Amino acid sequence: MNKTIEKRQNKEKEILLERLKKTPIVQIACEKCGVGRATYYRWRKDDPEFAKMADEALSEGSLLVNDMAESQLLQAIRSQNLGAIIFWLKHHHPAYANKVEITGRLKHDYELTAEEETLISKALAMITKNQSEKGEK
Repeated sequence: MNKTIEKRQNKEKEILLERLKKTPIVQIACEKCGVGRATYYRWRKDDPEFAKMADEALSEGSLLVNDMAESQLLQAIRSQNLGAIIFWLKHHHPAYANKVEITGRLKHDYELTAEEETLISKALAMITKNQSEKGEK
């Protein structure tokens, strides 16, 4: 590849990686940098180091957005926004979490044969032996 083109692409990659750290959405980051999505995915495929750095940038960007969202949520709670308060409690306090309680009984009418009972007993004995050898209980 021509050195001038390679140098330009490396600069574009750097700019795109910085944008992904601030805006972890590939489409938007590419538009802001003037790089096509197809180019971005081609770079990922052809350059494993770029792919790794892009994944790290996307992760860093996602963490930034999470922090901003949590900050906004806390501001909404301080403003007595009932929806924000309910959301926080449902996701951070077990007493307010959505619960599903399932109760019932299982009935089976299958009886084990003597051979099956022997096999199960041997398997359980082997497991117990292996756990005791490893110091597990």
